[in-house]
Amino acid sequence: MKIIKSLSLAMLLLLTAQTGFSQKAPIVKTVGPEKGSLLIIGGGKVGPEIWSKFIELAGGESANIVVIPTAGDDSTINRGVSKEKEILESLGVRTVSVLHTRDPKIADTEQFAAPIKKATGIWFVGGRQWKIADALLNTRTHRELNNLLNRGGVIAGTSAGATIQGSFLLRGDTKGNEILVGDHLQGLDFIHNVAIDQHILKRNRQFDLIEVIRSKPELLGIGIDESTAIFVQKDTFEVLGTSYAAVYESSQLNNARPFVFLSRGQKYDLKNRKVIAEVPKSANPISNK
Repeated sequence: MKIIKSLSLAMLLLLTAQTGFSQKAPIVKTVGPEKGSLLIIGGGKVGPEIWSKFIELAGGESANIVVIPTAGDDSTINRGVSKEKEILESLGVRTVSVLHTRDPKIADTEQFAAPIKKATGIWFVGGRQWKIADALLNTRTHRELNNLLNRGGVIAGTSAGATIQGSFLLRGDTKGNEILVGDHLQGLDFIHNVAIDQHILKRNRQFDLIEVIRSKPELLGIGIDESTAIFVQKDTFEVLGTSYAAVYESSQLNNARPFVFLSRGQKYDLKNRKVIAEVPKSANPISNK
């Protein structure tokens, strides 16, 4: 009887291995997009280095860029003026359009999503990130945004347009952006297993992600200050701009310095969760002793 039970257990283990039945989460090949690029901007004034990088990634003057202002207020959107469209045109981009709806049923139509099929770059403006989630999450438009990345395009966003790119939607509560974990939790997931915050030094938010990551240790926290961006390709990001990005990793939260700052030109390995080049001590804008 013991021999039969042992054989049955061995067969079950073999079957489990062959069929892939497991309680483990599926392995994500890359943290960032397999193809294409992300430009995730911490808000404030977007400097020429960041605009230039976006236009370069989108194809230069021949780029076809779609601006999505959905995170903004209706009063601003309804005026029909896009500051971002004007800036891009002033920088020499010939084809720039604006795409907006608040209705996910419209966003789920082929007609609405059609401009993204021809686009080489997307720009999400700032505002409230839950508005983008309400309108676009799991729609045909969302699928076309992923298709744009798969054909090598670039998706950029600032402030709310930065946070929406993560898998976990930080500050996604309709009652106010001071609520870190609210009534909207799912981002567009262009970068996986990541929660993104913005304006971190300008608005004294640099400690906010600590408890979020402590409660959700599977996530990597990335905070980005104003006039600063991270440029993401596959499993690596590089910092652009004039201030700092911060990284929050669960195993480091109890250290004297629970997060690490990275400045312009420094890189981070998203998959192995480590700085590629050590951060000079002088690069840390505040002490966490």
